[in-house]
Amino acid sequence: MSGPSLFTLNCDGGGQTGTLYQNAEVEPYVAVDPTNPANLIGAWQQDRWSNGSARGLMSAHSSDGGQTWARTPLPVSRCGGGTFANAGDYARATDPWVTFSPDGTAYAMSLSTTGASFAAGSVNAMLVVRSTDRGRTWSAPTTLIRDGAGFFNDKNSITADPLNAAFVYATWTRLLSGDAGGPTYFTRSVNFGANWESPRPIYDPGPTSQTIGNVIVVTPGGVLINLFTQIDRISSTTTQMHLDVIRSSDRGVTWSGPARIDELLSVGTRDPQAGTPVRDGSILGQIAVAPNGVLYVVWQDSRFGDGTFDSIAISSSANDGLTWSAPTRVSVAGVPAFTPSVHVRANGDVAVTYYDLRNDTTAASLLTDYWLALSRDGGQTWTDTRVATSFDLTTAPQAGGAYFLGDYQGLASRSDVFVPFFVKTSNGDFTNRTDVYAAPAVSVTTASMSRMAQSIMARRRVAEVRSRAVPPGFAIDDALRRDVSAQVQRSMRWRVPAWGDATMRAPQSPP
Repeated sequence: MSGPSLFTLNCDGGGQTGTLYQNAEVEPYVAVDPTNPANLIGAWQQDRWSNGSARGLMSAHSSDGGQTWARTPLPVSRCGGGTFANAGDYARATDPWVTFSPDGTAYAMSLSTTGASFAAGSVNAMLVVRSTDRGRTWSAPTTLIRDGAGFFNDKNSITADPLNAAFVYATWTRLLSGDAGGPTYFTRSVNFGANWESPRPIYDPGPTSQTIGNVIVVTPGGVLINLFTQIDRISSTTTQMHLDVIRSSDRGVTWSGPARIDELLSVGTRDPQAGTPVRDGSILGQIAVAPNGVLYVVWQDSRFGDGTFDSIAISSSANDGLTWSAPTRVSVAGVPAFTPSVHVRANGDVAVTYYDLRNDTTAASLLTDYWLALSRDGGQTWTDTRVATSFDLTTAPQAGGAYFLGDYQGLASRSDVFVPFFVKTSNGDFTNRTDVYAAPAVSVTTASMSRMAQSIMARRRVAEVRSRAVPPGFAIDDALRRDVSAQVQRSMRWRVPAWGDATMRAPQSPP
């Protein structure tokens, strides 16, 4: 669906460092038009750099439910049509996010930079563009925040209020120099994206901590729920992560204190043969809200594999995020799984997409599959459907020496169909390493069963629910703490390549 790059040679202005992966697309996101579910908009990083970000962001729109697509560059970098005059004069862009308002207006958000993250002299900004024709054309960028040395704005998302088209919300982390913390920043538009309020911190975890992966959803009752990962530096050799939410009942004017979901115990994914790491979604959670208001959060976690590999965990809340269920496993047992997305259909069906290595049986490649797990009982039991054929992850572009498909992937639904929006490799074609795919996956209906069959299924369901719980006797020991700390260190260096210089220090790696 993504095809060869539309960007021309040296469109970024030149002078960039790192390895450019021409034609490589990563980190897609997708949204469905609530006024017409046949209209979809996706966005992704186009032409990925090895040391951070891409030459620009590409969008694509579909008017037939995702069967065919037309591409349009976003003017958030020079390659996408950004200039000094239209406020898009940046060499690189990353972290694409798209959303639809209930009136059909679309918004896309970008982290745009003049260089590689914290590179000397690099400027970073959060930009928003707007489309009133379902993604065929986009406005000039609006700059939400722009920083130079001393701050780095990271991991953004944008959410149009599904209950009021006038309101749009944007959130991200603003990292402070000298390892002085990273509060959650927030801004909103109350006039259909025409203007934005001055950005402000809505949660500050303190000078030895930061947030990452802020994402807002809006409940049917109008409560804003902001999910984030908090990373705490416990000592010079230990960091810990946990997932939290904060809430706003007045459309973002005021916010509650954090409510804890659970500790995040990801150790990351590696090629089991070569040992090469995969840059996955190990420090990020993803959130969705059901029509009845139940919240679902998914993430990578090693507690189901005794701390040796990550599975996909899920937790839910039925009281606007005040309390959360104990985490259970979504992915298949005994197999490394990574980078989950979650979405809930209008009828309450919950879907989680993720990559795993269950079919990786040869040392010559790293065979990877993409799956959609479906639950019709609120996340207690799951049925897997393979979304795409196995592909070799070793063809993927590298980010800091790790295979990279994106920190997240997209998942939406239209009518009775889930629409995974994801990246897979081209299996050895190093001139076109990855492409973006849309794969509508029709939900199956439950066949009628006899009472005896229903009784058998009920007993199986009880057994499955038990098998997906955290194994009895699991405990967090010092070795797991070291492994989690090491993964945090790797993940932050992958996101911000110059993180360990004299200007911005990360937590020290464990010995």
